[in-house]
Amino acid sequence: MERRQFLSMTLGALALAVVPASVRAEDFRKSKPAVWSAHTVDEAIKAMYGKTDLTMSGIKLTAANVASDSPKKAVASNGGAIPVDFSVSVPAKTVAVFQDANPEAAVCVFTVTKYDAMDYSIKIKMAKSGTITIVAEGTDGKLYAAKQTLDVALGGCEG
Repeated sequence: MERRQFLSMTLGALALAVVPASVRAEDFRKSKPAVWSAHTVDEAIKAMYGKTDLTMSGIKLTAANVASDSPKKAVASNGGAIPVDFSVSVPAKTVAVFQDANPEAAVCVFTVTKYDAMDYSIKIKMAKSGTITIVAEGTDGKLYAAKQTLDVALGGCEG
């Protein structure tokens, strides 16, 4: 590699490192505080999106390593770190995670663009058995969802 080419590439890399990336994210805790204090999933969805009519398609959900469309019952041996994987196949503006086992229903909300990867892998806490609900607000204004009920074995025992 020639010295001039090396210097120009180095200066270009430095310029990219110095210029801050444009990040567009909304702080939903400030803009929609009722979402985070809602005690039921329906209340949290209503506070977040203004409606609760869900279309049960467009999202694939796997919790505790069992897919939501599987006949196998999902059991989490550790309620402190339940693996939740989901992917969204519809164009979406936001993706939210809710559960009904803890006092507050909202877990997290992601702001997404058409350039974002729509595959997620998170871990959540659940104090007891319950249902996990993933909701994606489509660019068409519809709410797409997937739900999965799972048993949380207290004390880490699956019995």
